[in-house]
Amino acid sequence: MNYSRNLLFALVVLGFVSCADTHKNKAKTALVENTEVSQLPYFNSALFTPEWNKGTHKIPDFSFTNQNGENVTNASLEEKIYVADFFFTICPGICPKLTKNMGLLQEVYKDDPDIRFLSHSVMPTNDTVEKLAQYAREHDVHLPQWHLLTGDKDAIYDIARNGYFADDDFTKTQDIEGFIHTENFILVDGKGYIRGVYNGTLALEMKRLKRHIEILKKEP
Repeated sequence: MNYSRNLLFALVVLGFVSCADTHKNKAKTALVENTEVSQLPYFNSALFTPEWNKGTHKIPDFSFTNQNGENVTNASLEEKIYVADFFFTICPGICPKLTKNMGLLQEVYKDDPDIRFLSHSVMPTNDTVEKLAQYAREHDVHLPQWHLLTGDKDAIYDIARNGYFADDDFTKTQDIEGFIHTENFILVDGKGYIRGVYNGTLALEMKRLKRHIEILKKEP
């Protein structure tokens, strides 16, 4: 009898603790969602340490080909805010979710001529212009706003690792033969500086990214 009473008491206590933890987690989530920022930092290294004074690292010069066979370079994006990510068309894992969320951003900013999106293929030997064009049709990817990019593999991997700092595994291993597979969306301002990094698979991170795009649009 005492054992049953003690067991019941323990379950009640655990229930209260669980409820309290749930409320704490909800409160933390609400706090994150409602956090207001009026200025974005610069990210100048793969450590992604925020620096508030100025940017010292710009995205290096690049030249890739989009799904229409058009050349896309830094000059194509001059004074444009853009979001970059890395994917491949036959990816069965996170890429469909990345594409879906980039598509949601495309819909939000479809009438904004100052916003662009770049999705770089990390399997360019497979992802030809024709493959990218087909992928674009299947996923409602529209130009001139959203570019699916292919090109020289070494150039894509180099800019992913040393330009966008998008390869977490490379940061740890320095293995140049490693395959790049990242869920990061990278926010770049009109001058080519990295201003934010987001998990492109999470709805909460997409809300944060949209808020930060609006902040960048107000910068001089």
